[in-house]
Amino acid sequence: MRAVVQRARGASVSVDGEIVGSFAGAGIVALVGVTHDDDAAQAVKLADKMYDLRIFGPEHAPADQREGLGREVSASDLGLPVLVVSQFTLYGDTRKGRRPTWDAAAPGPVAEPLVETVVARLRERGAEVGTGVFGADMQVALVNDGPITILLEV
Repeated sequence: MRAVVQRARGASVSVDGEIVGSFAGAGIVALVGVTHDDDAAQAVKLADKMYDLRIFGPEHAPADQREGLGREVSASDLGLPVLVVSQFTLYGDTRKGRRPTWDAAAPGPVAEPLVETVVARLRERGAEVGTGVFGADMQVALVNDGPITILLEV
């Protein structure tokens, strides 16, 4: 599994002009891709890894909670929201020619339950999680903070 994780200061995902998931303020946007041999254990590991990344500072916490925070803290430390968007194109192969192939991307019946496992694990951990709509034409808007963008693979 792969995820592109971005530290954001607000984000939304829309389908057919309607916002289906969003957050305001500090949080994480995670574009999640699945390949054929991924499993639920990897989905849980990916969720934990992204939520525990120490990519935030005390300035991202409410003013009354900043005291005693370390220099680098995670979304889980601060209870920040996560916007999860399925992204089969993370497994696009462009090594040959100019047209990507999608052979490495898992088909919907394999990928969708694993993306849902990522979402479920984040919610188990207490995160407020917004999502896109699996397989839909989505428009994602965000303010990348930093900018910080990290590629995770498990």
